[in-house]
Amino acid sequence: MSPIPSDYLERVYAGVLGKIIGVYLGRPFEGWTYERITAELGEIWYYVHDRLNKPLIVTDDDISGTFTFIRALEDYPEAGHNLTSRQIGQTWLNYIIENQSILWWGGLGNSTEHTAFLRLKAGIPAPQSGSSALNGKIVAEQIGAQIFIDGWGMVCPGDPEKAAALAAKAGQVSHDGEAVLAAQVIAALEAQAFVESDLNRLLDTACKLIPADSIIYRVIHDLREWHEQFPDWRQARQKIAETYGYDKYPGNCHVVPNHALIHLGLLYGGGDFQKALMITNTSGWDTDCNSANVGCIMGIKGGLAGIDAGPDWRGPVADRLYLPTAEGGRGIFDAVRQAYLLAGIGCKLAGKAPLQPPKGGARFHFELSGAVQGFTVEDSPQTSGVLHLRNVVGHSALGRRSLALEYSHLAPGRAARAAAPVFIPPDALDMPGYGLSACPTLYPGQTLRARLTAGEANCAPVKAGLYLTYYDGHDHLVQISGPRAEFQPGQVCLLDWPLTDRTLTPIAQVGIEIEAGEYAEGALYLDTLTWDGAPDYSLALPQGSAALWKQAWVQAVDMLRGYPAQAGLDVIQNHGRGLLIQGTRDWTNVQVEAVIHPHLMKSGGIAIRVQGLQRFYALLLKTPGEVQLVKFFDGDETVLATAPLEWEIERDYPLRLTAFDNHLRALVGDRLLLEAEDAAAPLLDGAMALIIEDGYLRASSIVVKPAAVPA
Repeated sequence: MSPIPSDYLERVYAGVLGKIIGVYLGRPFEGWTYERITAELGEIWYYVHDRLNKPLIVTDDDISGTFTFIRALEDYPEAGHNLTSRQIGQTWLNYIIENQSILWWGGLGNSTEHTAFLRLKAGIPAPQSGSSALNGKIVAEQIGAQIFIDGWGMVCPGDPEKAAALAAKAGQVSHDGEAVLAAQVIAALEAQAFVESDLNRLLDTACKLIPADSIIYRVIHDLREWHEQFPDWRQARQKIAETYGYDKYPGNCHVVPNHALIHLGLLYGGGDFQKALMITNTSGWDTDCNSANVGCIMGIKGGLAGIDAGPDWRGPVADRLYLPTAEGGRGIFDAVRQAYLLAGIGCKLAGKAPLQPPKGGARFHFELSGAVQGFTVEDSPQTSGVLHLRNVVGHSALGRRSLALEYSHLAPGRAARAAAPVFIPPDALDMPGYGLSACPTLYPGQTLRARLTAGEANCAPVKAGLYLTYYDGHDHLVQISGPRAEFQPGQVCLLDWPLTDRTLTPIAQVGIEIEAGEYAEGALYLDTLTWDGAPDYSLALPQGSAALWKQAWVQAVDMLRGYPAQAGLDVIQNHGRGLLIQGTRDWTNVQVEAVIHPHLMKSGGIAIRVQGLQRFYALLLKTPGEVQLVKFFDGDETVLATAPLEWEIERDYPLRLTAFDNHLRALVGDRLLLEAEDAAAPLLDGAMALIIEDGYLRASSIVVKPAAVPA
């Protein structure tokens, strides 16, 4: 087993950045041909989203699938390198919201991933779910296994054999044949790139792991020969089109032509991050997918220095990425947090000491070079040009780095503000393509905490403090200011802000606001910004359209309607089980209350410790005539306790479900009906949900609060 490289974490971060930069670069012209790209855009040396009137930061299957399916290693920690395709398939079922998230929902036999999902849903486990025998060779050999594979390479630094083995298991959930071999090559290249910088040696290593008579092996061999033969990458691209073009490999997006373009960019890029991406993107076809794989490989191989050697790729991105899944607490995410998660898995797989979260587990810690973790400067006529952000060494009590908020031209009456999203930001409300399913990560009842230091060279004192924004019932962004402190030059201050307003939801952004009593220039250094405590809030449907209030729920149901006059939510599931989820995996000991009014249902109620669509506890009104406390885990249902209850439709039932450590209590009205302890692998954290099976219920008076210690 290879040792973990000393710069492993930073190289993982560079790989994650390379992945998302590649997606954001190639997404606006995905599917275009080389001829159209060169005619309308020219060579792609930098982001072109603005020229096509499209957003830069987008939801994309390449990102969400890559960083969601790897969670099988988190969810099955005992498996390690012995993780199975079946377990990865269960991860699909737990996090994918049907017809909404991650996959291209193109239909059975048309979309490879949708086909595999339907197989899994029907009870056909992986790897059969993705097999050519079941789905046909053309469907099984499209591009999806390759585009979702980078995480498996990043958790196996210096161990390409293990990376390729895990990549095969992951790829076989939905694909087979050449598609899986292509995924293995990418994962092996990424794993070995942590310890080897020479591209030819990397390719030699990867090629040893696949059959020499495979098409993917031949593609790599041909590209290496063409690279020696043709000095101009355009000549080699033409050879790819003639030999491995879409006309030779049918389907919506076959892996072989696009795999060839990845190697075109790597070989002709000459180790230059920008040039490799330019060649891959200008060559066309599945640009965001190919660009993402190339970006990840080049990010790992060249590190942050390789990304930063060219234009400012990182500034416009600001580490932001979106992961729309059934676990809404990770919907709004950033490259730093993702890098720490992957590196933590990699250390564990290698048998090393756990990777400790920096600065005591602070949400925003800025410990990686150049990281801003989603923080951007407010851009308005009153604040324009006043503030700039920069990651710097120093000014930290528990770490090495901090975020410098450098202000200038700050006159009385002007404010400088910088914030990071904790829910869907305004510029992501009308997301094209894949919708952005997410929950807020900050809630009333919790306490915001920040540590700030004023620069010693500041010319004058300034006032600074915390602020947040939230969406009101009319979907307007409302700003609220928290505690303020005056900062003399060199002064350190800790700011605490308990969020006591129980109706303050959904919170959208948190940040720092700086004001001056006289003209001021200088800097404040944000060491940490974080929050803690249990949520304590009421989910009363506000007056107005409340579209964003409703969007703060992960809607894994067929229909959701809200009626402010009745202060209720109508939740409908036509067939099977549906969940309406809110909260995060940070929640531990909480209590959920709701008044449930069944109209027609097989079962329904409330859930707690929700960790996706297949892992949670539920208090259910069951047909016929009983109430149950049930544990759902990867398709299995375990009844922890049951009691008779002759419930009826069109009546209200106040339900209360409490979880404290592994102790569960359930009340209907004021009666304690059910109580249990889950001693076998208890679920110890998670969100809350409304749950409905085959029917229609209304929920009102929804409250989340800290759980009391059981008597």
